[in-house]
Amino acid sequence: MGAWQSYQLRVQRKRWRIRAFRKRRDLRPVADRTADIKPSDILLFSTQRNEGVRLPWFLKHYRDMGVNHFFFVDNDSTDGSLNYLAKQPDVSVWATQSSYKRSRFGVDWLNWLAMKYAHDHWALTVDPDELFLYPFCDTRPLRALTDWLDASSIKSFSAMLLDMYPKGRIDAQTYSPGQNPLEIASWFDSGNYTVQKNKTYGNLWIQGGPRARVFFKDEPKLAPALNKIPLVKWNRQYAYVSSTHNLLPRGLNQVYDEWGGEKASGILLHTKFLNTFTDKAAEELERNQHYGASREYVAYAEGVKDNPELWCKWSEKYINWRQLEILGLMSKGNWA
Repeated sequence: MGAWQSYQLRVQRKRWRIRAFRKRRDLRPVADRTADIKPSDILLFSTQRNEGVRLPWFLKHYRDMGVNHFFFVDNDSTDGSLNYLAKQPDVSVWATQSSYKRSRFGVDWLNWLAMKYAHDHWALTVDPDELFLYPFCDTRPLRALTDWLDASSIKSFSAMLLDMYPKGRIDAQTYSPGQNPLEIASWFDSGNYTVQKNKTYGNLWIQGGPRARVFFKDEPKLAPALNKIPLVKWNRQYAYVSSTHNLLPRGLNQVYDEWGGEKASGILLHTKFLNTFTDKAAEELERNQHYGASREYVAYAEGVKDNPELWCKWSEKYINWRQLEILGLMSKGNWA
């Protein structure tokens, strides 16, 4: 990269940090337990709106993994989820009625909270419908991974978003609070993925899976990106650019080996496609607060009219992380 482009990215990072600082005024603290955070704690950051049905399992999944403290931004929920979060002893939560779109889809809010509270902590940034997995997650806690990353001087860890779905109609089975969503959405596409390199930020750009196959079958290049970098040893000088797809400084996006080897990586099991999906898609389409004039939700609204089955004869049933490693969807790299 040339000196001019490096300078432009430094200016851009400064601009995102200033923007996040200004957007702090959108946030009203509801439950602030940050005084309880210890220097070695692993932190999790998320935005949510009306995800009350998902939160009990989400919290259990990440508590069992080893997350010590949760940061939530609640964007004007009406389902009681804000009160639920405020009662959790390891959760700090802020509320806002401001525009999700004008916060760059929540990125400004989470950048601000990370700038203020996550410096020198490992920080995991995920959505309420994303379940993070990593190599050996069935036998080793998240701290084992972050300790290895520290020892290896690795500051960021990638995870591909893997869309999970049921066999049969999306609305055929009812999801209950506290239930493991993988009991219903247990299938995924084992192939059907394209990978490109983003020349500006240096990150990989991955597309495909059932959303490209079903909802964006006529325009697969418009399908949502599946590449994410959710786990970062945070520094207050950092900033996410577009969701967790990429961040600055640019070097944090170098989460892959360009010379034919493999770096360790994880997976985000994306459990969006439960029976709650149809109503959620309609609500978000009406709100029009998502990227690209909510074109993703326009596609969902059109696609769910006929209650599509995302399952096909090439679908694979999820077993464990080792299965995903064999399929090349994640890697343990040289962490053994």
